[in-house]
Amino acid sequence: MTDTVFILVANYGSLALFVITFLSCLAVPVPASLMMLTGGAFAASGDMGLITASLSAYGGALSGDQAGFLIGRSFAGALERWAEARRSRARLLSRARVSIDEWGGVGVFLSRWLVSPFGPYVNFASGAGRMRWARFSAWGAAGEMVWVGMYVGLGYTFADSLTAVAEFAADLSGLIAGAVVAVGLGFWLRVMQRRHGRAGGKSAQPVSRD
Repeated sequence: MTDTVFILVANYGSLALFVITFLSCLAVPVPASLMMLTGGAFAASGDMGLITASLSAYGGALSGDQAGFLIGRSFAGALERWAEARRSRARLLSRARVSIDEWGGVGVFLSRWLVSPFGPYVNFASGAGRMRWARFSAWGAAGEMVWVGMYVGLGYTFADSLTAVAEFAADLSGLIAGAVVAVGLGFWLRVMQRRHGRAGGKSAQPVSRD
């Protein structure tokens, strides 16, 4: 995978960075993080400008976010059916909606970089949930700035250890995403348990007789 990404960046440069980050924001399984790390490494070696690499990845991410938002806004019903076809998709979309309901713009911001696997589904859910476009765009742009700056910066700083950095970043991202899912499920189970307890308490109340 690393060799393929190197070839793509070497042959297509900033265009490859733009396209891959764009597709990643639409839930297409492409190595966006590795691509940005590679772009940073190329910038460190002088084969690509650091600003060019950063702006290309940032532009692709912003464009992908907007496309995902519009897809969610236009095809809310179809999106739900698509997610229900696979349990993992349905779980991610459900968690994305919970994130939006609980955190709003902050949830959009964090899903760009801290829990990036949820990012595309937050885009879809934000559109389907009629979130205000300006709010989504502002928080999304801030989050993507962190995401792109972090990965391009890591690639630039640790160009000589790119493979190790890529593996560490992937493991860390998966660990954080798994932890978020676990916490979310735990919170949901706790809420359901409380509701069940309240319902059981009401049904157990004695009926008064006059």
